[in-house]
Formats: sequence, C-alpha cells, structure tokens
Amino acid sequence: MFSSLALEIASLIHIALQAYFWVIIARALLSWVNPDPFNPIVRFLYRVTEPVLRPIRRRLPTYQMGLDLSPLVVILVIEIIDRYIVPQIAALAY
Repeated sequence: MFSSLALEIASLIHIALQAYFWVIIARALLSWVNPDPFNPIVRFLYRVTEPVLRPIRRRLPTYQMGLDLSPLVVILVIEIIDRYIVPQIAALAY
C-alpha cells in the first residue's frame, strides 16, 4: 500500500513540475513581446508565476540591468527537483 502511494506521489509531483516548467516557458516567451495585459491567459500566467519569480528576481543582480534571469533559475530548480528528488520518492516504493 505504501509503495503504490509513494509511486503515485512521485508521479503527481513529476506531472506538476512539468506543467509548471511549461508555464514558466510561456511566461518567458511572453516577456519578449508586448502582450495585452487584460488577456485572461496573460493574467493567469502572471498570477501563477509571479509569486515564484519575484523573490528570485529581487536577489539576482542582473534584474537591475534589465536582464531577467529568474525564469532560468526556476527552470533549473524544477529540473533538479524532478531529476534527483522525485526519483528518491519513487525509490521509497521499492
């Protein structure tokens, strides 16, 4: 019972991380163009990503220069979690 629960949790975390990865990618692509701020999709992307990006943006010195690397940092963290921590959760099943 615990093994199937650990596998399901690992699978759920993996799916959530991959979905958030693509949301971050979409947000980064939107930053290259001038999107309509009243578009519901744009508003959704900003609302979902801003709480994660804002603290990172404040700590990176490149943001003051006009270069926002916070999406890259978040993607890197997502990949580290997905490649190293999620398999450890799945390994608990065995």
